[in-house]
This record gives sequence, C-alpha cells and structure tokens, in this order.
Amino acid sequence: MKTLIIYNSKHHGNTKKIARAISMVLEADLVKPDEVDITSLSTYDLIGFGSGIYYGKHHKSLFDFVAKLTNQKGRKTFIFSTSGIKKISFFNEFDKPLKKKLLKKDFSVIEEFNCRGWDTYPFWVKPFGGISKGRPNEKDLENAGSFARELKKEYLKTI
Repeated sequence: MKTLIIYNSKHHGNTKKIARAISMVLEADLVKPDEVDITSLSTYDLIGFGSGIYYGKHHKSLFDFVAKLTNQKGRKTFIFSTSGIKKISFFNEFDKPLKKKLLKKDFSVIEEFNCRGWDTYPFWVKPFGGISKGRPNEKDLENAGSFARELKKEYLKTI
C-alpha cells in the first residue's frame, strides 16, 4: 500500500509530529501541499490530508491544493488534524469542510483522526501560555500510531 501524506504544520509543529507518527506506521511519503507533483498522485493507493485547525477548519493550503485536483475516481483518503480544543461531534466538526471538498473530487474518505495541539493563536490565550500546552504528547503520538494501524486494516478491507 503506497501512501502519501500531505500536511501543513505552521506554528508549533503539532501536525508535523502527528504526520510523522502516522507515516512511520504506514511507511508513507510526507509532503507539504506546495511540494506535491499532482501528476504523481495516481501512483499512490492512499492519500492523507492533515493540518492544524484554523477558525474551525483545516489550513487554507489544503483546500487550495484539493481545488486543483481532477476527479479521483474513489481514491482512498484519510483526514487528520490537531486543534487547541477537543473535537466534539455536532459542535465543532473540524474535518467536515475538508471532507466535503474531498468528496466533491470523488475521494473515498475512510477514516479521520484529531488530537489536541498546543495553540497560542487566539489573542486571548497568549497571556496564559496558550491552550493544550504540551500536546501532542506521547499518548497522542501513540494514538496516532494506533489510528494508522487501524487505517491500514480498514484500507485492506476496501480492496
């Protein structure tokens, strides 16, 4: 299973840590959106998209990248993110906007992963040292590895 992970990690390296943990299990290639050769996507069986969460959704660079793509004909994908606050269904479904864009390009989104990440972006949290300081931690990295192992099993069920 040849895997590519496209990620953006801007401020504290939170998403990069998670991307690396996932890539180690999947033996995936790691690239940033502006480094991807779009013509090479067809050589991958599974593609992951991840970033920190900004104003309730993934980084703009992932949306810009997806907008450039042609129909992916059911290509398998997964989404991951890091966020200062916990993802809660029906309240702050961070992955929903990106998932919607991927589905419009006919990707098959098979799994999603989110964990907390140190966030100092909102002006009101900076004086307090941010939120979720120390995250992602070792447990989060272990969870990312477990996610990748389950993702691999899930992918194998679909082929």
